[in-house]
Amino acid sequence: MNHVVSDASPWVLRWHREILPPGRVLDVACGSGRHTRLLAQHGHTVVAVDLVTSGIDDLRDTPNIAIVEADLENSAWPFAKEEFDGVVVTNYLHRPLFPRLIAALKSGGVFIYETFAEGNGQYGRPSNPDFLLQPGELLKETCGVARVVAYEDTYVDQPKPALVQRICAIKNGGIARQFPAPAN
Repeated sequence: MNHVVSDASPWVLRWHREILPPGRVLDVACGSGRHTRLLAQHGHTVVAVDLVTSGIDDLRDTPNIAIVEADLENSAWPFAKEEFDGVVVTNYLHRPLFPRLIAALKSGGVFIYETFAEGNGQYGRPSNPDFLLQPGELLKETCGVARVVAYEDTYVDQPKPALVQRICAIKNGGIARQFPAPAN
C-alpha cells in the first residue's frame, strides 16, 4: 500500500482520530482511495465503496481493506445489515443516502462528511444545485441522532477555491476525544 496521505482532505485529517482503532470504517465514494489509505494506515479495517473501483486496484490484496463496487444511487444499499465505527464521505452528495449513512453507524460511531455547498458555482464545478448542500443541510441531517463535534459552512482555497460544508458528528451523543490539532 502506498504511504501517501498528503492528498487527504484536511477535514478528514483533523477528525479521523475520533474513530478509535481498530475501528471498521466505511469510505463512501472512495475514488482513488486517499481516505481509505489514511484510515487503514491508522489501524482501521476499511470498506471502500464506489461505482468504479479501478482507482484502488493497488489495494485489492491489502488485508484490512475490503473493496465493494456498487451503484449507491440506483441499486440496493449493500450494507443494510452492517454497522461501522466510522463513515467518511467527501466530494459526493446523494441525499437519499443520508439516513442509510447514519443508520450504518454504531452507537458512538463517527460521521465525517465534507462536500460542496450552495454558491460553489461561482468558483467552478459542481454548480448544479442537485450536487450542492443547502445552508445547514448537514446539521439538519444529523440533528437528533448525532452530537455535532465540529461543523463548517465555509470558503476554502485548497485544493481549489470552493464553498464547502463539513461536519464531524458522533452518533447517539457520544463524547468527542480531545486531540491536538494535526501539524500542517
